[in-house]
Amino acid sequence: MRLRTTLFRRCLGPLCGVLALALWASACTEDEVTGLSGPEANLGRGNDAITVMTHNVYVGANVDIILEAGSFEEIPGLVATAFQELISTNFYARAGAIADEIARSRPHLIGLQEMSLILYQVDGDAVFGGSVPAEDTLLAFLDILMDALQARGQDYQVAGSIKNLDIEMPMIVSLEPLAFDDVRLIDYDVVLARGDVEVSNPFTKNYDDALAFPQFGIVLTRGYVAVDATIKNNHTYRFVNTHLEPADIEVQLDQADELMGYLAAERKPVIVVGDLNTPAPDGDTYQLFESEGYVDVWTRNLQRGEGEGLTNPHQSDLRNATVDFTKRIDLIFVRNNPGQKGEPVIGAVFATVWGDELSDRILSGPPYNDYIWPSDHAAVIAEMRLPVLGGPAYK
Repeated sequence: MRLRTTLFRRCLGPLCGVLALALWASACTEDEVTGLSGPEANLGRGNDAITVMTHNVYVGANVDIILEAGSFEEIPGLVATAFQELISTNFYARAGAIADEIARSRPHLIGLQEMSLILYQVDGDAVFGGSVPAEDTLLAFLDILMDALQARGQDYQVAGSIKNLDIEMPMIVSLEPLAFDDVRLIDYDVVLARGDVEVSNPFTKNYDDALAFPQFGIVLTRGYVAVDATIKNNHTYRFVNTHLEPADIEVQLDQADELMGYLAAERKPVIVVGDLNTPAPDGDTYQLFESEGYVDVWTRNLQRGEGEGLTNPHQSDLRNATVDFTKRIDLIFVRNNPGQKGEPVIGAVFATVWGDELSDRILSGPPYNDYIWPSDHAAVIAEMRLPVLGGPAYK
C-alpha cells in the first residue's frame, strides 16, 4: 500500500483550510483584524524612539531528530516524521498570527529567523545518491508572511536576507512498493523594514565556521544580514539580524566573534537582534557581547509586568497547553558611542515578549482544528531611545 496519497492529503488539507482564513483576512480592514490602526498600533511613547522586533518563526518541526540518526538508512523514516509535524504546525495560520502582532506593535525593523523555503520532489533520487534538486515549492515562509501583512494593510518591505543552509533529504512515502520523495529545506534570516524607514547599504555573509555532519554530508551554514536604517527622527542605525549555532559553543563563539569583528569599525549606533542561542545572563556568548560594549536592552526594560523575558521553548508540535519556558535566548543588543561624558548609551526601553500567553495561541486549521503556538520561540519587541551622539558621523 502506497503512503504518498495519505501524505499529500494530510499536507494539502491544512494548506487548503487556511486559504479560507487568508481570504477572510484580506477582506477585513486593519481594525477588523487587529483592533488597532495608525498611531494607536505603536507602543505609543513618542516619535523619537525606534521599535524593533526579533522572532524565530520556527521551521515547524523537530528536524534535530534527523541529524541524530544513527545511520543514513534511518533518515527517510525520520524525515517522514518531521514532515508530518511540519504540516501539522500550519505556517499559513502561524503567519497570520505573526502578521497580527506586527500590525499591532508596528516595529520599524524586524529580524526574522528560520524563514524557511520547503521544496518537494516526487520520486526523489537523494536516497540513491542522486543530485537532482527538488524544485517544487511546498511552503515559502517569506511569501506567506508578506501576503499576510499585505492582507492586513501593513506596509513592510524586505530590506535584506541571507541564505543559510540548503539541505535535501529522502523521505519514505510508500512501503509496498518501496518509494521515496525528496524534501529540501532552505533556511533564511530576513530583515523587514516598515514602509517609512529608509534602508541602504545591505550586507550579508555566511559565517566562516559552521557545525558539520560529515557522515551525512551536511553543513549547518549560518550567517547575518545588516542594513542601515534611517527612521523619521533622521537617526540612522546599523541593524543586524542573525541566528547563531546552538549545538556547539565553540562554533557559536567563533560566529559571534566574526560578527563583532565586522561591526568593530561601525560608528553608527548598532542594533543586533536574533536567536543568539546564548542564555542570558550567564552564557559565554552573551558575556562576550557584553565585554565588547553591547547592552542587552531587556536589562533596561521599564515595561511593568514583563518578568524575566523568557522566550523558549514550546514543544516541537506547538501544542503544549502550559508555558514552561526556561531560557532567554532571543535577544536585542545595542552598542552605542556614549559621546560626551555622562551621556547614556541607551535611553528608556519598553520591551515585551509575545507568544508566551495562552491567549497568543491560534487554531491550527483543518484537519487538526486544535490550538498551536505561533512558534516554539516567543518574539521580543522593544521600543527604545538611542542617543545619536558624537557629531555628523552618526547621521
